[in-house]
Amino acid sequence: MRRCSKCLCKRRSGLYAQTDSAYFGRVTQRPSDIPEDWIRLEFTVPREQAGWRADLFLSHRIPRLSRTRVQKVLKRSAFDDAGKKIKPNRQLFAGERLFVYRPPPDEPDVPRTFGVLYEDADVLAVDKPAGLPVHPTARYLQNTLTGLLEERYGANKPWLAHRIDSETSGIVLCAKTKDAERTLKIAFAHRKVAKLYLAVTSKIPEPRQGRIEAEIGPDTEGPVRIKMACGPGGLGALTEYRVLSTHGESALVACRPRTGRQHQIRVHLAHIGTPIVGDKMYGPDASLFLDYVEGGDPHDIQSRAGAPRHFLHAASLELDHPTTGRLLKIRSPLPSDMKSFLEISGDLEEAAP
Repeated sequence: MRRCSKCLCKRRSGLYAQTDSAYFGRVTQRPSDIPEDWIRLEFTVPREQAGWRADLFLSHRIPRLSRTRVQKVLKRSAFDDAGKKIKPNRQLFAGERLFVYRPPPDEPDVPRTFGVLYEDADVLAVDKPAGLPVHPTARYLQNTLTGLLEERYGANKPWLAHRIDSETSGIVLCAKTKDAERTLKIAFAHRKVAKLYLAVTSKIPEPRQGRIEAEIGPDTEGPVRIKMACGPGGLGALTEYRVLSTHGESALVACRPRTGRQHQIRVHLAHIGTPIVGDKMYGPDASLFLDYVEGGDPHDIQSRAGAPRHFLHAASLELDHPTTGRLLKIRSPLPSDMKSFLEISGDLEEAAP
């Protein structure tokens, strides 16, 4: 099928994306009016967002940008695979790629080192420090885990099989081959990866062991677009938890998310009245996150949140190796900032719920 220059009906239906693989194999060249030092961001339209307007799609993918700012970005520096400008009202289709160029920002400082917990020819398990973003965003472009992987591994950098939040520390699993990437992503999607997180809660959960079953969906009542909430109409979500130890009014809690909803552990723990210490979005102060993104006083924000970051740590993954099939167990020790807050010295003997 050849591209029709007069009619976009096949493209909007998704048929074009499915039948013309050669079209999507091309790499868009930098437009002549885009400076060489500008950074290119690439966004692929998922199936569930097919038919969205381009401005709505970018507003969803870059939530820190206002609708007006998104309109300006589209008019100035957003292009499709063919190198043509994308209009704000253009309807997108599944598999379509958008390329957005922007000037290099003065990025905030982040940790620029990461540990390696496991590595072979197919798999890399990274011990991500808290504060290091995983993917590029409107605020972070080079100072990300994907950027550091490219610096270390070059053009053959590993692909991330999943993601965790910027402030969450711990295990991020990567694939070093395309076959391994496909297998790992399927394993995560089909819930064949056993995940264990450790959280420090601002209150002690009661009962001290249990299951949190509450649907999770977008928070339609608050001003933060990326915030989630428990309530009818969301997607089913289940988190199992167990209190490992108590420290004054706080507790160290082991959590196993049996589903993979956005911000699941943070949302569920807040839902039962025990939000994670340092959580600016789901903590007790609803204005914290807005003050944070608007550049409020860091000392004031930390004092109100209780910690510099939310104390959530991806501590363990268990899964079948994507190539050999053998059971792979990966562990990440509790980081020093959480141990210091809990006044724990030495190694922690972790227990699953």
